[in-house]
Amino acid sequence: MTMFDTCGPTQTPDDVDIDALREKYSQERNKRLRPEGSEQYLELKDDFAEFAEVDPHTPVTPRAPINEDIEVAVLGGGIAGLLAGAYLKKAGVDDVHVIEMAGDFGGVWYWNRFPGIQCDNDAYCYIPMLEELDFIPSKKYADGAEIFEHCRRIGKHFGLYDGAIFSTQVTTMRWDEEIKRWRLATNRGDDIRARFVVMTQGSYNRPKLPGIPGIADFKGHVFHSARWDYDYTGGDATGGLHKLADKNVALVGTGATGVQLVPHLGRDAKHLYVFQRTPSSVDMRGNEPTDPQWAASLQPGWQEERKRNFHRWSPFEGVVFDAADQVCDFWTELGRNTTARIAASPDPASLTIEQVMAIREEEDYKVMERLRRRVADLVEDPETAEALKPYYRFMCKRPCSNDEYLPTFNRPNVTLVDVAESKGVDRLTEMGIVANGVEYEVDCVIFASGFEISTEISRRYAIDAIEGRDGLSLFDHWRDGYKTLHGMTSRGFPNQFHTGFIQGGVSANTTAMFEQQAEHIAYVIAEAVKRKATTVEPSREAQDAWLNTIRELAIDTSAFDLSCTPGYYNNEGSGFGEGVRSFLGDYFMAGFYVFDDLLRQWRDKGDLDGLELKNMND
Repeated sequence: MTMFDTCGPTQTPDDVDIDALREKYSQERNKRLRPEGSEQYLELKDDFAEFAEVDPHTPVTPRAPINEDIEVAVLGGGIAGLLAGAYLKKAGVDDVHVIEMAGDFGGVWYWNRFPGIQCDNDAYCYIPMLEELDFIPSKKYADGAEIFEHCRRIGKHFGLYDGAIFSTQVTTMRWDEEIKRWRLATNRGDDIRARFVVMTQGSYNRPKLPGIPGIADFKGHVFHSARWDYDYTGGDATGGLHKLADKNVALVGTGATGVQLVPHLGRDAKHLYVFQRTPSSVDMRGNEPTDPQWAASLQPGWQEERKRNFHRWSPFEGVVFDAADQVCDFWTELGRNTTARIAASPDPASLTIEQVMAIREEEDYKVMERLRRRVADLVEDPETAEALKPYYRFMCKRPCSNDEYLPTFNRPNVTLVDVAESKGVDRLTEMGIVANGVEYEVDCVIFASGFEISTEISRRYAIDAIEGRDGLSLFDHWRDGYKTLHGMTSRGFPNQFHTGFIQGGVSANTTAMFEQQAEHIAYVIAEAVKRKATTVEPSREAQDAWLNTIRELAIDTSAFDLSCTPGYYNNEGSGFGEGVRSFLGDYFMAGFYVFDDLLRQWRDKGDLDGLELKNMND
């Protein structure tokens, strides 16, 4: 069987004591809880701004400040921004300017160039516009450099480089009622007056830094994995970090980034200390090159079909009886196993939703037990192996896969420092890191601590002020919860559009969500232009109705969220109570493709129901 064949259920242990595991999961969660929740991470400004704002890849070229009127400003040049720009161009809106802090397009794939970086889900689903740009990834989990180059390919194909404004950060956005435009001030002294603004900052644009006491005292070298310093380490994204041969290195973080980093750091550093609060689940990778015969056999529409198939088998959906799993990896395993278990029951049609969910929960425990036994099989030291075992439900943390991560801990120059009991590293000193009361002297500290995903939106947008009509602050407007129509427009903020996890459809394949939003936003802007409207925004009634729809469809997942070990999926263990927004944004829980159908039907009607269009004279 190849990676391109359909597949069946995996073999998981039958001797699983679920009651005992529930208790174990609870214990592991409780010992990691911190009362400050997401506030344990530093805001990257003032003394810590360099962790986010310094571009190690592209020198900033001096230029005169921009003072001009434009049609559309797209804030962010990652995949969401590229798709927004592409769909605007396809809709006939040509005056599009992407404003991006980085020196090029790519977003997370521009900033993240650390050793070993790869897409960690199926690249044939994740990388957008493969058919349209006639490109096939070289392997199932594409390297970061290949994805970055495809981002640049999108920019070139749709002419987005022509209006791009790189190495520029928007600092304030204010609606000017007199001229009916957004005034954008930037760190380059610009005064850009945009008729429309599309917010595409994404969820992985702002590095997250743990607020470890003494972080400013360390005298060695320090950087974040999203701003990798090859001048210090040597090598490149394929490895070969030869300058670390005489260096003791500390890596803080064992999430998706840390899992990809550890094999390279362990191979090349004199000694590597890996500081882990919560282990990731790490399955086999089996990253095979693309089969040319399979690629040649693809028929028009293949990518959309594959994306829909992946979503159906993903953790966001349920049981699938009418289609085979095309992706066949660790993301879809739980769906395959649950489906097979239900299909083997005496009368599948008679099962209640509660019985189906109970079966799914049992299969969840079995999958996670399989992954824990994989750790025991691969890691020689029993104490280290036990610390590396993930004791939580599937999707409590982002699942990972890597063939070299776990065996790296068998190397004599690699030490795992488990900091679960102390809820993290104690402090930094001039010479190194203190954890569990022990000081580890190191030459370099690398933070693989992820991105600001569940912090306040004012931090994630990294814009000092967003003020709509009558000076209304977006941050105040959304303080107690999002208020939108379709998750993309908000009353009081004319001609402003949002992408991301905000009251819309949520897909296991994030780029599919961005493409869905980009197509819809481009349609609305193009229609506003055609209809000679000066402003477009939702009516209060439509916004309230959408909020009610979101609430009516909501499913209480708090019990699952709060059972998980702390992380960005559950607001660092604090949950998402009143006034606290999930990174999923109180999403449209009827289903991603149900939402897609809803948007298409709305566009097909052609009456822009729920939006108010006004011209300058109204």
